[in-house]
Amino acid sequence: MRKLKMLNRISIDGYFASPNEANFGMDWFRHDPQVDQAAHEIGGSLGTLILGGTTYRGFERSWTPILQNPQAPDHLKEIALELTNMDKIVFSRRMKESTWANTRFYDGNPAEIVRQTKQSASSDILILGSGSIVQQLVREELIDEFILIVTPVVAGEGKPLFSHGKPINLSLVQTRAFDSGNLIVHYVLK
Repeated sequence: MRKLKMLNRISIDGYFASPNEANFGMDWFRHDPQVDQAAHEIGGSLGTLILGGTTYRGFERSWTPILQNPQAPDHLKEIALELTNMDKIVFSRRMKESTWANTRFYDGNPAEIVRQTKQSASSDILILGSGSIVQQLVREELIDEFILIVTPVVAGEGKPLFSHGKPINLSLVQTRAFDSGNLIVHYVLK
């Protein structure tokens, strides 16, 4: 059975998005190419990407043009190509089709689809952003690894990444600190 890895950026008070929908609720986010590279390495070899509808729309708008942009940095082109080539499972009630390659839409129960995917996937699975989907999968105990990029800001309000669930015990795999003040913390289920 394949592992489901969750990668998300959070504020130190546990929010993954601000109430401000502009910039996908990431107005407090501190970009750092070193963090991007490290998160990419920690994620490992992945074949399937799981996204909620809002995260998917942002990714599609952000990443697909990079492949056509000759001025885009090489590391961003590499990530854009990997995302394009990955199988993408998108949970959305409204979207049914896309021009981004390898994308499938589902409007059913995410837990059922994830269980099936963990059984049939040829490599590990990653969920990015997609807070409401993450919360559902945490409640169902389907996430095997938690990779958090902690931004050194107290957001004060916003959308919490984890809420309304029972405690889940984790073991720390690694932490990495960066000059930008960001931290990556990587946990696995105990």
